[in-house]
Order: sequence, then structure tokens, then C-alpha cells
Amino acid sequence: EVQVVESGGGLVQTGGSLRLSCTASGLFFDGYAMGWFRQAPGKGREGVSCISSSDGTTSYAHFVKGRFTISSDNAKNTVNLQMNSLEPEDTAIYFCAVAVDLTTCNNGGPLSYRGQGTQVTVSS
Repeated sequence: EVQVVESGGGLVQTGGSLRLSCTASGLFFDGYAMGWFRQAPGKGREGVSCISSSDGTTSYAHFVKGRFTISSDNAKNTVNLQMNSLEPEDTAIYFCAVAVDLTTCNNGGPLSYRGQGTQVTVSS
């Protein structure tokens, strides 16, 4: 059974930083990508960032470029998202997901597995 578990959300002031972590246990296929997505109240889901397990290629949504950094530890099936210079507009539930490859992750799905999500709140 594959399980995806996130941690690291919380409340931070504008300009602050948070680090999200995600571990996917039980993965049984290679070449997958892991990514972070978010959904704010009353808004649709947005892709934030993805990383390939094959070669470490990364991708970012335009609204987080230069502020967020995704990294991974393939041996542990773990992906992290370092979020700096946070803005109130970044407030959302962030969840981690696994896709079959980077293209699928960048396209927003279909997502093979996903976690429950963690709340990130940025106060002004």
C-alpha cells in the first residue's frame, strides 16, 4: 500500500519561511515524479512544483519562481519544499502527490497518489 504523508505547515508572517516535507512509502515503480499542489479557499487546485526521480529535473509555477525550492531524497522517497518570502496569497492547503512522470506532474495529473495536505497560512 502506498502512503503519502506531508508535514511542516503552519502559520507565518509575510516574508517568512516554511519548509514542507513529504514521504511516499510503498512506491513500486521507477521514473515517477513527486510534486506539490495547493488549494486556497474558493479557488481551484494549482500546481506549485514538481521534481523527477529519474534525473532531478524540477519545474515551478510562475508565481513561486525564485521563492520556493523543491528537493528530493530518492533513497527515502522524500521531497521537500522550501518556501521563502511567503505572501498572504500563498495561504492554502498544500498537498504532496506522486505522478508517473514529470510531464504528468507538470500537467497536474492524473495523480497516482496524494497526501491529505497540510495548512499553510501567511498573515499580513
